[in-house]
Amino acid sequence: HAARIIRKNGFNNTGIAEILSSAGVPKGSFYFYFKSKEDLGLALVDYYYRVFSSMGEPLLRESDTSPRKRLEKFFRAFETLFESEDWKSGCPLGNLTQEMGTLNPAFRLKLKNGFNGIKQGLEHCLEEAKRAGEMETEVDVGEIANFILNSWEGAILRMKAEGNTESLAIFRRVIFGTLLKLPSGIEKTTKRSEAQ
Repeated sequence: HAARIIRKNGFNNTGIAEILSSAGVPKGSFYFYFKSKEDLGLALVDYYYRVFSSMGEPLLRESDTSPRKRLEKFFRAFETLFESEDWKSGCPLGNLTQEMGTLNPAFRLKLKNGFNGIKQGLEHCLEEAKRAGEMETEVDVGEIANFILNSWEGAILRMKAEGNTESLAIFRRVIFGTLLKLPSGIEKTTKRSEAQ
């Protein structure tokens, strides 16, 4: 209940009473599990990362799909999720970063670790793409993973402001049409194999 409400309304705009009412539990139960609302928020960062991992990691590690296609499926899956929520909720880690990242060192550390986990998943997939000849071999995949993650979070922020997925579509076109554009020989081979 807390994760859904906070993702919708924000951490600072959500009171403990609202969470307890939604969950139908007494106040004492909350304090049995959490010392404070901050304690709940820190647990939520871990929860949001686990939810992300359960949805995103399998897409990034599909062994029967090319690494580049895995990345495309990964971003499209989240785009579909955001669209189903009318573009209002956004990335829970990004939302909490905007609210709490500069106010609380404990939140900042948890959020940093969450983003690093996402970056590592992207980096692993990019490394496979590099080995498969789907991207330039001279690039630093760690830096590219950071750039993609930063661009994605910015696109999500614009999505929330504009109420549509146009910024996410631009993100995809630039990332896959320019930054991770297949070398011409690979592109023809990939299109032929997909057509069969």
